[in-house]
Amino acid sequence: MTQDSLIRAFQELLGEANVLTEAADQAPYLVEWRDKFKGTTPMVLRPGSTAEVAACMRLANEHDLVIVPQGGNTGLVGAQIPKNGGSEVVLSLSRLNKIRNIDPLGRTMVVEAGAVLQTIHERAEEHDLIFPLTLGAQGSCQIGGNIATNAGGTAVLSYGNTRDLVLGLEVVLANGEVWEGLRTLRKDNTGYDLKQLFIGSEGTLGIITAASLRLFPKPAAVEVALCGLDSPHQALSLLSVAQKHAGAMLTGFEILPKIGMQFSVRHQENARFPMADEHDWYVLVELSAGSKDIDLASLTEAVFEEAFEAELLNDAVLAQSNAQAEDFWRLRHGMSEVQKLEGGSIKHDVSVPVAKVPAFLEEAIAAVETFIPGCRPVPFGHMGDGNIHFNISQPEGADKQAFLAQWDAVNEIVHGITAQYNGSISAEHGIGVLKRELLPTVKSPVEMKLMRAIKETLDPKALLNPGRIL
Repeated sequence: MTQDSLIRAFQELLGEANVLTEAADQAPYLVEWRDKFKGTTPMVLRPGSTAEVAACMRLANEHDLVIVPQGGNTGLVGAQIPKNGGSEVVLSLSRLNKIRNIDPLGRTMVVEAGAVLQTIHERAEEHDLIFPLTLGAQGSCQIGGNIATNAGGTAVLSYGNTRDLVLGLEVVLANGEVWEGLRTLRKDNTGYDLKQLFIGSEGTLGIITAASLRLFPKPAAVEVALCGLDSPHQALSLLSVAQKHAGAMLTGFEILPKIGMQFSVRHQENARFPMADEHDWYVLVELSAGSKDIDLASLTEAVFEEAFEAELLNDAVLAQSNAQAEDFWRLRHGMSEVQKLEGGSIKHDVSVPVAKVPAFLEEAIAAVETFIPGCRPVPFGHMGDGNIHFNISQPEGADKQAFLAQWDAVNEIVHGITAQYNGSISAEHGIGVLKRELLPTVKSPVEMKLMRAIKETLDPKALLNPGRIL
């Protein structure tokens, strides 16, 4: 079948308006938000139901057509972008955006893959519940993509990764069959847990069309504080103090460098430093209590009293309102985006054992500064679970493209140091295209063999996102 005939066939399935062939209409689907990955496609498919996704895959399977599933296009490793100059077809899940069911007593929500994360938050809050996955891109990212990449975010410390928040899935397979796995059970020990195959698979094994999610009681009280300190070593000690006093009520612990704070204040509208003096490092701490009977303010005071006595802190500011707490978090959540306004940025999403974070930061910062004199390391992130976004902004006044040309060499340095600390080269962003060639260097031959066997079983024709991960 010719390309024109295929386009007409998909138009018959989805309607002409939902098969995009014009360049202007396709443009938002073909560029990754950091401009690192760009692609082309003969068409963008926009099915509006699971049945339409299945019909698309049956037609694709019949004609050996490669499909690239895409959610909100906020991924950071290029898995959602079709190859440039190829025939890969984008299948957008954005029209599958319904909240199918909310069970407040069972604390579950069934949603379609295209539901925006912020919408899920808002619907849960209507029932005094929360869905704790929290990301900087939550206003545009979609839950299907979050699940397909096993997104992390700032609440992993207390609630876990996306993998821990999913009870069941509905998935369209490569041949168009639909796996109906939308269970809401907390316990189901009947054989292999198939949903785990698709969580984090980046669209290479099946297309997630809906999910059953875990909800949690909305905290009755939240305390948010921004702390100024001298070093990551102090931050690690502060983490220990906070965990000792708060335990599971410690729901956020983010480390931020001074330069990252400066970038956020410089480029975010109405942003300002919450403290009179600047500090080399900052930590954003959040404590949450599920009951009003818990004196969270006194608990927070106890944490900081011990921390000041141990000389772990230079200063700390406690948010006096929800608005101020949101301002503190906005400085953190905007830290990735503002780096774009400082020129080129070489990115890393790594994790090391929590106790090794300070040593890793010292070694990695020194190494990249030696390799590129004048570069500006901006390491920040989830210190509570060992995940650091080790980004490096170009030297001021440097040529952006010349700086970015050193991406692979800088990756080799940072990932090499990560390996020395028994860490991971991808803590939460996935593998995609960006880190595909690195995967065999950190996985054993047995692991690679098993992953290829799973891929070949579920997608024997390699129609779903080929060239991603493997």
